[in-house]
Amino acid sequence: MTKPPVPDEVRRFILASVPSVPFLEALLLLRSRPQESWDGALVARRLYVGDAHALALLQSLADAGVAGVGSDGRYRYAPDDAGLREVIDALAATYSANLLGVTELIHSRLDKRAQQLADAFRWQKKEN
Repeated sequence: MTKPPVPDEVRRFILASVPSVPFLEALLLLRSRPQESWDGALVARRLYVGDAHALALLQSLADAGVAGVGSDGRYRYAPDDAGLREVIDALAATYSANLLGVTELIHSRLDKRAQQLADAFRWQKKEN
C-alpha cells in the first residue's frame, strides 16, 4: 500500500518550523484539544518526556506563534493566524495518513544539520 506524499505546503512548514518529532507531537496534542489548558507536567505525561522537556516544548510552541500562554502559566493551542491554522490542520491530516513520511522528513532535516555540524569540525589537511 502506497502512502500519500507529503504535500508541498506541509513539507515546507516541516522543514522551516518543526525542529523535532516531540515538537510535532506536542503541537498535535494541543491541537487535538484546543479548549484545554496545558502545563509541563500534563504534556510530559502524555508524551512520555520529562517535565522540563515538556515545558521547553510548550514554550517553543508559544515562541512559534502556535500556542498562547495564560496568566496562570498554562498553554493553549492558539495559532497566530488562519493560514498557520490551515497548514497545521494539513500537517495533522498528513501525519495521520503518512506518519513515516512526516517523521522521515523531520529526521532528514536533523541528519542534514548534524552533517553540517560535523563538516564544520572536520580536520582539513594542510598543504605545505
